[in-house]
Amino acid sequence: MTIELNKIISLLTYNPKNPILFNSAFFMYYFAVFLLFYLAASSNKRARVAVFTVFSLYFFYMACGMYVGLVLLSAVVDFNLSRWIYRSEKAGFRKRLLILSIVLNLGLLFYFKYTNFFIDLMNEMAHGNIQPLKLILPIGISFYTFENLSYTVDVYKREFKPVDDFMDYLFFLSFFPKLMMGPIVRAADFIPQIYKPYVLDREDIGKGMYLIIAGLFKKVVISDFINQNFVQYIFDDPAKHTGLECLLGVYGYALIIYCDFSGYSDMALGIARWTGFKIPANFDSPYQSSSITEFWRRWHISLSSWLRDYLYIPLGGNRKGKVRQFVNLFLTMLIGGFWHGASWNFIFWGGLHGTALAVDKVRIDYLKQKGGGPSGFWGGVLKVIGVLITFNFVCFCWIFFKASTFSDAWSLIHQVVYDFQPEVWLELYNGYTAVFWVMLLAFVLHFLPKKMELGTENLLGKVPVVGNVVIMVVFIWLMAQVKSSQTMLPIYLQF
Repeated sequence: MTIELNKIISLLTYNPKNPILFNSAFFMYYFAVFLLFYLAASSNKRARVAVFTVFSLYFFYMACGMYVGLVLLSAVVDFNLSRWIYRSEKAGFRKRLLILSIVLNLGLLFYFKYTNFFIDLMNEMAHGNIQPLKLILPIGISFYTFENLSYTVDVYKREFKPVDDFMDYLFFLSFFPKLMMGPIVRAADFIPQIYKPYVLDREDIGKGMYLIIAGLFKKVVISDFINQNFVQYIFDDPAKHTGLECLLGVYGYALIIYCDFSGYSDMALGIARWTGFKIPANFDSPYQSSSITEFWRRWHISLSSWLRDYLYIPLGGNRKGKVRQFVNLFLTMLIGGFWHGASWNFIFWGGLHGTALAVDKVRIDYLKQKGGGPSGFWGGVLKVIGVLITFNFVCFCWIFFKASTFSDAWSLIHQVVYDFQPEVWLELYNGYTAVFWVMLLAFVLHFLPKKMELGTENLLGKVPVVGNVVIMVVFIWLMAQVKSSQTMLPIYLQF
C-alpha cells in the first residue's frame, strides 16, 4: 500500500527529467480530469475561473516546479500596478508607475535569461573571471512577461480597463493552454471572454478537434521523427557531412521548427476552443510567403504583432522618415532575436531578418510608385520565384538559429558551398528514405489550400460527440505507436 501511494505521489509531483507536455501520457489523464471539473463548474463564472486557474497553476508546477511562484508574483505586481495606473490622474505619476512595471517585468526576465550572457561578455572584454550564476530559465517567462507588459501599457494608454477581480487576472496570465509557449495573448482579446457564458457548439468541437489532431501530428509524426532520425546528426557536427546532407538538414530543420512550434500552438488553440475561449492563430502557412514582410505576418504572429505594437511603433515606426524606419525595423528584429535567447547567434539571426525587412520595404515602395507589379501569368511566376527566394533566405537564417555556435553555422555553410557532392544523393536517399518521404509529406500538407482545412473542420463538426471521442482515442493510440520512447522537448520551451 505504501509503495503504491509513493508511486502515485511521485507521478503527481514535479519531475525535472519529465516535465508535463501536451504530447505526454500524463497530460491526457490531467486533461480528462480537468474537463470533468470544468464542465461541472461551467454554469458559474467564478467556479469556472477558480477551476481553470487551479488546474493551470498545477500544470505549470508540473512543468517547472516552484518557478510557478513567478507567475503568481507577476500577477500580484501587475494587477495592482495597472489598477493604480488607471485610477491616477497625474500624468507624471502614471508614467513612473508604468516605468516601474516595465523595469520589474524586464528585470525578472533579464535576471534569469541574460545575466550569464553579460557576465561572459564582461569577462571577454575585461579579461575577468566572474563565475556565471547557476540559473535555470523558468519555462514560459518570455511569454507571460510580454503579456504583463502589454496589459500595463494598454491600461496606461487607457485602451483597456483593468479587471477588478485578481482571480480574473491570474486566470488570464496562467491560462495553461498558452502558458508555456504562447501564443502571446492580449488581455483585450482574452479577458472579455471570461464573462461570457460557457457554450460549446459543433463548430467549436470540430475546430478544436482539428487543431488538436493537426498539432499532435505535426509535433510527433513530422517534427520529432525528422529531428531524431536525420537533422540532429547533421547539426551535431556539420563538418562530418556532405554539403547535400547539410542542405537537406537545413530544409529538415525548417520543417521541424515550424511543425514543433505551430503544432503546440494549434493544440493550445484547440484546447482553448473546447473550453470556450478563442485565441488568435499564431501561424498561417508561413512558408507560402512570397516576401520576408509577408513571412513575418504569417510566422509567430503573436510575437511579430507584439514587437510591432510595443516596440517598432513606439520607436517611431515609419513616421520619422525612411532612414529612421529602416533603423527601427532593424532594431526591432535585433531585439526580437535577443528575446529568443542570450546568444550572438540569435542576435545575428534577428539582424539578418531586420536587414531583409528594410530591403524589402524599399522593394515595396518602388512597386507602389510603379503602380504595382505585373499581374496574370507573369505575376504568378514572380510569386513562385518570391516564395522560393523567401523560403531559402529563411532557411539560411535558420542555420544561425539552430547551430550551437557561429563556428558550427559557418562550418555547415562551408560544406554546402565547397563540399556539396551531389553524386551521393542515391546513397543518401537509401539511408534516409522514410525521413525524406515524411519531409515531402510535410511540404505537401503545408501548401494545401486553406479550404481543405476548413472542410475538415466542418466535417468534424458534423460528427456526433461520441464519434469525436472515438476519433480522438484512435488517433492518440496511433500516435502512441509511432511516438519515440525518447521524450522530445519542444524547441520553444527554451525561450
